[in-house]
Amino acid sequence: MKAKITTAVLFFAGLTAINAQKYDIKTNKTYAEISAKTDGKWEGRKYKGGTVFKNVDRLKLAPEHTDHSFDIRYEGPGWENNRIGYRLYLDWRNAIDIFGKKTSENILPKVGQDGFDSYHEMSDWGADILKAGKGIGIGSIDRYLNNEKLHFREVDSTIATVANKAKESTVKVNYYGWKTASDKIDFISELTIKPDQLYTQHTIKASQAIKGICTGIVKQKTAELLKKESKNKKWAYLATYGEQSLVPDKLGMAIFYEISTIENIADTDLDYLLVFKPTTKAVTFYLLGAWEQEVNGIKTKEEFVQYLDKQLEVLNKKGKM
Repeated sequence: MKAKITTAVLFFAGLTAINAQKYDIKTNKTYAEISAKTDGKWEGRKYKGGTVFKNVDRLKLAPEHTDHSFDIRYEGPGWENNRIGYRLYLDWRNAIDIFGKKTSENILPKVGQDGFDSYHEMSDWGADILKAGKGIGIGSIDRYLNNEKLHFREVDSTIATVANKAKESTVKVNYYGWKTASDKIDFISELTIKPDQLYTQHTIKASQAIKGICTGIVKQKTAELLKKESKNKKWAYLATYGEQSLVPDKLGMAIFYEISTIENIADTDLDYLLVFKPTTKAVTFYLLGAWEQEVNGIKTKEEFVQYLDKQLEVLNKKGKM
């Protein structure tokens, strides 16, 4: 019992930094966080020691940080609403993963507190339900050149910030000096989630107009590919549906994108990729997961397609969600 009380006290103490505006995690329907250890030390690429994870509103990655360094709780920032949760691997993989939720309460403060990767096991709140592997996950960013996916292996510095407001929560990541092929650019990724919706709005911006910036959906052998354009040919979705969660059970994933921003769609061994046209302008798209065990969740392909078509109609009329 003592350990649980200590964790709760430390967690809420850590929240003071991100509560600049009126925000109550118990009543608000969205939440974003990043939580790291600060009282240990680096030994090579692993972070050793440290007793607790502390929530902060801004985190600059240590030069030693890589996958499974054990310095950041669930390996990066997380964001959620009353329906679904997401996390970003804040390392060279840069993939977005899905936390399936069986409750409408905010659950991220609990995730990874009782073991570094305990969230892979089903619990009362849910679990990590997507196997990203070497794929792109859902709606994250890579670069695709000459039939090769280039990750974030060489970045001068990476800074992640989180913000919680009354009606939305946001994760913003600034990548400074991201080197791929012969190009070196700065890149901004901003992920915003609002109450009651499955989707996350993802806005990206590159400092130089380079070819190959892409997003996409990781392939699962048991999922069906779904595609559709809006009536006005301005928006479209790329989606998959099937028994593709880690449970395993039914999971739908989708990306809504503006057709004019896409140069081509690539069908690779690991992913379905949307490759953006080179630009320095901000580009916005929407990513989502729909898990059947969510409260009142989508449980069939027909329900999922109906949901996607309804959202596409919103974009067709308004140009945004």
